[in-house]
Amino acid sequence: MQRQDFRFFHRLRVRWAEVDMQKIVFNAHYLMYFDTAIADYWRALALPYEEAMHQLDGDLYVKKATVEFNASAQMDDRLDIGLKCGRIGNSSMTFIGGIFRGDELLITCELVYVFADPATQTSKSVPAPLRDILTGYEAGESMVQVKSGAWSEFGDHAGRIRTAVFLDEQKIPAEMEWDDGDRTAVHAVAYNRLDQPIATGRLLQQVPGVARIGRMAVHRALRGSGVGRQLLQALLATAAARGDYEAMLHAQRSAEEFYLGLGFEPRGEPFEEAGIAHIEMARPLGAL
Repeated sequence: MQRQDFRFFHRLRVRWAEVDMQKIVFNAHYLMYFDTAIADYWRALALPYEEAMHQLDGDLYVKKATVEFNASAQMDDRLDIGLKCGRIGNSSMTFIGGIFRGDELLITCELVYVFADPATQTSKSVPAPLRDILTGYEAGESMVQVKSGAWSEFGDHAGRIRTAVFLDEQKIPAEMEWDDGDRTAVHAVAYNRLDQPIATGRLLQQVPGVARIGRMAVHRALRGSGVGRQLLQALLATAAARGDYEAMLHAQRSAEEFYLGLGFEPRGEPFEEAGIAHIEMARPLGAL
């Protein structure tokens, strides 16, 4: 087994609490590492796990877990956990995993999950949509599609995400969230392969030639998965296509690094909106 056998990797650093007196990782922690990686694998599929399983009318249960030890990880090692779906049976799916320190393979693992009725825990056939998502991901297919248009077309889905993020999570008053800009904005919504809306943003015209991006919201379970980046790139492409030369936005300070990674630069002094620290950021639209 080699690194190139895997498309998906989860990275971690060995912590003090995970090692023994010889600073070698306790054997039981390797299964925890694989379990953590599995959670991130679902995020790579753009699937909020609980909502996805509810729509698929089932849940996954571990049937078997086997670990083979080649060498030990040590304190402060940076490890990469590779995972792939190696086989999908009628009601089961098998994941193959490897823990690497650089190019050195330390641990291999096989995890067998059974798709089952959560009420009775009796096995069920793996649903065709889930089967297609897993095989598609391993084949390199995109897990996200971004669609854009008017509020009349996408308002229900965009509004659902914004309500969860801004009103429920961040406690922004409803009267500050909904405004007349929604009627004239271009709204973008990202969908996973179960057609669940998972992220949204909108595009306004600040002044002629300057696009204003706002209401960027990503499903809580999928932040850091790349969905927000895909959505923002779609909005930037729309702005460039209509002839805008600059994009600007009011970024929450906690998201400033995200926007810096996409070419935005701070402009002016920090300020507060809805009781949350913000900074204006902008970038040219010449090269996306």
